[in-house]
Amino acid sequence: MANILRYNPADNAFDDLFRGFFMRPVRFPARFDELQQDIQIKLDVSEDDKGYSVHAEIPGVKKEDIHVSIDGSQVTISAEVKNEKEIKEGEKLLRSERCFGKVSRAFVLDQDVDESTAQAKYADGVLELSLPKRASAKSKSIAVQ
Repeated sequence: MANILRYNPADNAFDDLFRGFFMRPVRFPARFDELQQDIQIKLDVSEDDKGYSVHAEIPGVKKEDIHVSIDGSQVTISAEVKNEKEIKEGEKLLRSERCFGKVSRAFVLDQDVDESTAQAKYADGVLELSLPKRASAKSKSIAVQ
């Protein structure tokens, strides 16, 4: 009997149990800086004998605003989401949750990439990179005289 608790209607146990069960809670940032941290480029990287294949999700960006740079085995993808406000006369904006700003993602692969034959395609918010591996110099043995 030592564990008797007083009931407080503000602490409804069922509300705590089912909070977020039927609907995913939404977090509204207090500042714009917090919103910028949520913008990410999500990647899938796969490898075969010939090269690497990268699929990057970058929705809402024009292909002219995406830049890919390759430096040896390091690949950098950067994009800029521009804020295009279209408020017609007589309307007022109640809430805007669309993000804008610059975002980039860099990663290093196991082998160097052949930049001259690398290809990039962008369709439906997904950037697809085909990154062939650079032919590595084969080791050569030298006879000692």
